[in-house]
Amino acid sequence: MGEEMNLETVAKYMSGRIEGFSGSLTAKKTATGQSNPTFILTHSTGKVVLRRKPSGKLLKSAHAVDREFRVMAALADTDIPVPKMHFLCEDQDVIGSTFFVMEFIDGRNFMDPRVPDVTPETRRGMYNAINAGLAALHSVDIQAVGLADFGKPGNYFARQISRWSGQYRASETETIPAMNDLITWLDGNTPDDETTSLVHGDWRIDNLMFAAQGADLIGIIDWELSTLGHPLADLGAQLMQWAMPIGLEGRGLDGVDRDALGIPENREYIELYAKRAGLSDAPDMGFYVAFSFFRMAAILQGVKRRALDGNASNPAQALRLGAFVPIFAGKGLQIVNEE
Repeated sequence: MGEEMNLETVAKYMSGRIEGFSGSLTAKKTATGQSNPTFILTHSTGKVVLRRKPSGKLLKSAHAVDREFRVMAALADTDIPVPKMHFLCEDQDVIGSTFFVMEFIDGRNFMDPRVPDVTPETRRGMYNAINAGLAALHSVDIQAVGLADFGKPGNYFARQISRWSGQYRASETETIPAMNDLITWLDGNTPDDETTSLVHGDWRIDNLMFAAQGADLIGIIDWELSTLGHPLADLGAQLMQWAMPIGLEGRGLDGVDRDALGIPENREYIELYAKRAGLSDAPDMGFYVAFSFFRMAAILQGVKRRALDGNASNPAQALRLGAFVPIFAGKGLQIVNEE
C-alpha cells in the first residue's frame, strides 16, 4: 500500500475536508477496481473509500475519476442510491494522480449473479430492485441535475463504436478475427435512434450494493463509463453478462435454472424494464447485447495492454482477464450471426 501512496499525506489532505476526521489512516486495496485502483481507508471514526487514477501512461479519455465524482455528486439529491461524495482532488502532487474520496457503504456486494446464501424470495426481490433501479436511472432529468453537458446527445452507438474501436486498436496485441468481424457488423448495423438518457455504462451486479438484510438496492458504484447515451446499452450490458458461462469471472447465468433460484428469464426482465421505462413494446435486444460484448472485449484488451506495459492495478488478474478478449468477441459475433 505504501508503494501506491503516502497515507500521511492523504490524512493531512483529508483533515478539514471530511467532518469528524482526525488522526492517521490504514488502507486496504479492494480486489475489484481493475481500471481505477480503489482503497478502503479506515480512521478513528469510521471508513471512507478512495478511488484514484492508476499510475503510468494511460489511454486518452480512460480512467475518468473526475467524471465519476461529478455524476455521483449530481445524483446526491435524487432517488438514485449513490455514495456521498466528500471531495475530488486534482492536485497531482498529493498522491501522483487525480483521486476522490467518498462515503463507505456498509452493505452486501455480489460477484456471482446467482446471489448465493439468500432465499429465492429475497433473490427475486433483488432482481426486481435492480430492474427498478435501472429504469429509475434512465428517467433522471439530466437538465435538472446539471448533467445536460455530460455527453453528446444522439448518435450514441456510432460514437461508442468509434471510441472503443480506437481504444482497441491502440491496445491491440494480436489479431482476433472475430473482433474485426464484430466491429464491421456493428458499424453497418447501428440503429438510427436518438433516444438519450443518463447511462451507467457498466451495469452489472458487482457494481451494486444491497442492504445487509433484505433485497433493497442501497448503492450504485463504479460510474467510470457513465455518460449521456442510449438506455438500452445498460440493459444490453446486463443481458450480455448473463449470457456467459457460470465459471467465467462468476458473472454468467448460462445453463442456470433461474426459476428455481428466483431469477427472472430474459424476456420477463426485459418486459418489466419496458413497462417501467414507459416503452410501448419490449425491445429486440440483439444489437445491444452484441455491442456490449464488443465493448467489454475492447475494455479487457486495454486491461491486458496495461498489464504488459507494467501499469495494471493487479497484473495477474489483468492478464487473466485479457485472455477473455477472444471469448467475448466470439460471443458477440455469435449474437449477430443469429440476427
